[in-house]
Amino acid sequence: MDLKNKTIIITGASSGIGAAAALLFARHGANVVLGARRAAELDQIAGQIRQSNGQATALAGDVTDESYAQKLVDHAKEAFGGLDGAFNNAGMVGDMVPVSEMSSQNWQDVIATNLTSAFYLAKAQVPAMQSGGALVFTSSFVGYSNAGLPGMSAYAAAKAGLIGFVQSLANEHAQQGIRVNALLPGGTKTAMAGDDPEGHAFINGLHPVRRMAQPEEIAEAAMFLLSERASFVTGAPMLVDGGVSVQLG
Repeated sequence: MDLKNKTIIITGASSGIGAAAALLFARHGANVVLGARRAAELDQIAGQIRQSNGQATALAGDVTDESYAQKLVDHAKEAFGGLDGAFNNAGMVGDMVPVSEMSSQNWQDVIATNLTSAFYLAKAQVPAMQSGGALVFTSSFVGYSNAGLPGMSAYAAAKAGLIGFVQSLANEHAQQGIRVNALLPGGTKTAMAGDDPEGHAFINGLHPVRRMAQPEEIAEAAMFLLSERASFVTGAPMLVDGGVSVQLG
């Protein structure tokens, strides 16, 4: 899945799936533009890529800030001359509480980070690609295929809304050769999953494969969607969930 000389923006790139994607895409020849809030972590990953003779640059910022989306695109153009795709992966779970106990601020933060940011990013990225290229947005099995987990209403609403957004965006830009897809991971061993052994055992048990994914496994699926091997795939909610949607459904 050759990404040689393709310039790819990756948000949420300071850890977890985003960091794994940055390292993977760079190994396959991509010029990667790393975005996240934590500048030190971004610089460390970019430095690691450059030390391995890869091409990487980083720009810290908050995806809930509309201006940051355009800054990432401008940074990609300045560093590498253009933009060929993006893995829009930044997200947050928020407080895992029932709706009756959830603060309005938590609801707004979760929607802004997971859904509104997708609008900002796509609005900046699509014009920069002109013709051709691919966008991938990280959604979730939560809120899809009967996976309505308790305490996750804001997250589920945002991630389900993201699928609808992706499908409309894909239809709008298909004739320009721009593909747009949603990636729906299952439980993944990242900082977001915490480090509680009982919590991990519960999440493992949701999956027929009886384990969570490694970040690299999700990154591989994202790379497929960004590559020409997925040339006839657009508007798709692609499940990479270890069968959790089958078990819960």
